[in-house]
Amino acid sequence: MDKTDAEAGAIRVPGIDMPCGWKNTPLGWRATETELTIESGHGTDWYISPIDGLVSASAPVLLFRPAGDFVLTAKVTLDVRAQWDAGFLMVYVDDTTWAKFALEVSAYQEPTIVTVVTRGISDDCNSATVEGHSIHLRVARKDRAFIFYAAVDGRTWKLVRAFSLGSLPDMRVGFASQAPLGEAGSATFSEIAFERKTVSDIFRAE
Repeated sequence: MDKTDAEAGAIRVPGIDMPCGWKNTPLGWRATETELTIESGHGTDWYISPIDGLVSASAPVLLFRPAGDFVLTAKVTLDVRAQWDAGFLMVYVDDTTWAKFALEVSAYQEPTIVTVVTRGISDDCNSATVEGHSIHLRVARKDRAFIFYAAVDGRTWKLVRAFSLGSLPDMRVGFASQAPLGEAGSATFSEIAFERKTVSDIFRAE
């Protein structure tokens, strides 16, 4: 695959049975039979500051359009280089309505599970720190709600955040990396799985 395929919306990601397309062009990318790697350039981010309203909507995101309830799972491995480098799963409605679920280098220089829910302004929350550079992340949609889960072992899921983005006339979901301060960033997504199902117990991702 190359950038011509990306621009044509013809990208196929392992574990996803729908074509994907870019929102913002990446510095580089690679998809194999088992994983997806996204490289982001300097100054790339998704954030609307609650302090001064400054808007960043530049990080590359590879998105697809599911219908109805679903569960999206991936192991995220971050190439740690600089503060706020991140690899993340994203729920995208428009440039001011979205949510990201990230493994991010925090201001304390630790790989950290971070969630950002944006409805005009970003609501940013740092959760648990992560040993190493990988974590399993899961996004579930249940009616109007989205639920974020994390698992160290890829099996024991714990709820991190539940929220709604309101009405969803056109919602997409996908994979991204960012490098707000560093020269470049890179994240790899493996063990990707997409299921069309409804989570019945939101506290156990089942």
